[in-house]
Amino acid sequence: MKRRTLDLLFSICGLGLAVLLLVVGVVLTTNANFANNYVHDQLAAQHISFKPAGQLTDEEQKSACLREYAGQQLTTGKQAECYANEFIGLHLTSIAGGKTYADLGEPQTALGEQVAQAEQAKAANLADLQKQLADVSAQRDTVFKGETLRGLLLTSYGFSEFGRKAEQGALAMYLGAALLLLLSAAGLVHAVRTPANAAFAAPAQERITT
Repeated sequence: MKRRTLDLLFSICGLGLAVLLLVVGVVLTTNANFANNYVHDQLAAQHISFKPAGQLTDEEQKSACLREYAGQQLTTGKQAECYANEFIGLHLTSIAGGKTYADLGEPQTALGEQVAQAEQAKAANLADLQKQLADVSAQRDTVFKGETLRGLLLTSYGFSEFGRKAEQGALAMYLGAALLLLLSAAGLVHAVRTPANAAFAAPAQERITT
């Protein structure tokens, strides 16, 4: 095979791969922009803001991200992760000894049954049982709301991570395309400079000695 033909073949294939990588990069960039814009718009619509630095409690001051985002509006995935884990998560642990919504279901049901029995028996501790039931119900309601908001914020964070990964993938595609374009251009230049009759890996002619 002639060397010029081989150079042209590799250069054309390289250009084709470069175009393919560019197309993939554009698709990834589009997806990344959609993810980032969607997360921003959804979070901004909630009008959630971090507490100002001067209002942070001693426990909240221990969180680096709460100090970093102090006073800012929550609009990014990383901010959503911080608010969900470091702010909501912190305060959820102080409610009902850190029990979850599911954990509080059993004691709430048990107290409900005790209240019903006390009402029938007109027990003297009815008021106390009713107060305990009201306290557990209020705690469970608060924990439910906190866990729900925390889950929604972490979902937004996860969606934003897909956008970040897409951005990284797009950058890799663009770099690969640029490298292939440079190599293809070098191959075309080499093909132009190579004599038309030059062969690739032609065997060396043996010298005939007499």
